[in-house]
Amino acid sequence: MSKITAIALSNIAFTKYWGKQGNEKLNLPNNNTISMNLSACKTTTTVEFSENLKKDFLKINSKIAIEKELKRVSEHLDYIRKLAGIDLRAKVVSENSFPKGAGIASSASAHAALALAASKAAGLNLSERELTCLARLGSGSASRSIPDGFVEWVAADKHEDSYAYSIAGPKHWKLLDLIAIVSAGEKKVGSTEGHSIANTSPLYSARLQHIKKHNDILRKALLEKDFKSFGRVLEKDALSMHAVMMTSYPSLRYLNGGSLKLMGAVEDMRTAGIEAYYTFDAGPNAHIITLPEFKAEVLKHIKKIREVKSIIENEPCEGARITNKHLF
Repeated sequence: MSKITAIALSNIAFTKYWGKQGNEKLNLPNNNTISMNLSACKTTTTVEFSENLKKDFLKINSKIAIEKELKRVSEHLDYIRKLAGIDLRAKVVSENSFPKGAGIASSASAHAALALAASKAAGLNLSERELTCLARLGSGSASRSIPDGFVEWVAADKHEDSYAYSIAGPKHWKLLDLIAIVSAGEKKVGSTEGHSIANTSPLYSARLQHIKKHNDILRKALLEKDFKSFGRVLEKDALSMHAVMMTSYPSLRYLNGGSLKLMGAVEDMRTAGIEAYYTFDAGPNAHIITLPEFKAEVLKHIKKIREVKSIIENEPCEGARITNKHLF
């Protein structure tokens, strides 16, 4: 069988996925989400199925994977083996260009790259829609890392109906996503565990009532390049998700002191006429969304915050793709 390598980018959700419906293993969201692929947050994954392997082998960032990571990847590979009608084990080697498990959606790029590389290595030739569904089985947000540019992931109660598609190409709007890293360590409670307790929050039902409106406003603002309307919904939806997290049982508090300082700094920038808005995924690191003409000023203000350890600069970019530069 062929050795295949794929590259996939992480994505930032402008409207958030938090909480699932139906069979949790299918990662079916309760609401649509809209996102952007991130040019500097890349996962490269090489996959090869072999008769010489007795079990799957996984190496991540030059380290042999722990049992929990291997189990998750093997379960994703099992779906692919079933589709392809094979029973071969696989060698998987993966490298990230950004911190793993720190709330920058590393599982999205990882499982998108795995879905593309492994399906091709197994002899499958899936459509983009089919690939988004396959990637979703490994990590829900991975479905959004398959198509190009700005992407919408559709909520549905059936596997084949919950897919992602591009609503605008990467050149549609030159937004900048400046990720301010205040913690590069892996979070104590992963998103998978967090999703399972979302509905314990008394605020969750209210969030679901408002999310369709958030999506409609943000989609329109994105397509029309209305930055102020876009940014207001961006912040409101992120705060809504974190309010649900904090009021779940047990409480999830992903934001830290550095996160709060960044929120205040962004609000101060707007008062000074610098157009920027913040959002957070399930982690403490702020994604500050701005336009090219404000980049220098935004960077200057971010760098003043002591807790910021580094900054990752992103633009909209293409989705998952095959490369001939293998990792082994």
